[in-house]
Amino acid sequence: MAGKLSRRDRIKRGIRNRISGSSARPRLSVYRSNKGIYAQIIDDVTGKTLVSASSLSKDFSANGSKSDQSVAVGKLVAEKAIAAGIKDVVFDRNGYLYHGRVKSLAEGAREGGLNF
Repeated sequence: MAGKLSRRDRIKRGIRNRISGSSARPRLSVYRSNKGIYAQIIDDVTGKTLVSASSLSKDFSANGSKSDQSVAVGKLVAEKAIAAGIKDVVFDRNGYLYHGRVKSLAEGAREGGLNF
């Protein structure tokens, strides 16, 4: 299948070859769908998801545009990460361009106190 998805998969593989999350510095992975945006903090050594947040989860309540929701998800994942003792992360944009909702989530996470 040619097009946007295969291009994103190719970019995603290149990114994942370069970055990996450890217990000292886990990976903040972003997934963007048409309806929502999701963020996970993952320790790739153990293969465990440490923290997750989503714009469609029950504990999330923010209205506004999708970009506004992305900022709120970034702050929520940062808040949960700091509660779990995680301060430094590696940002994984998952093949998406660093623009729009992905950038908004990253900025929200930085505002929330994460370093990457």
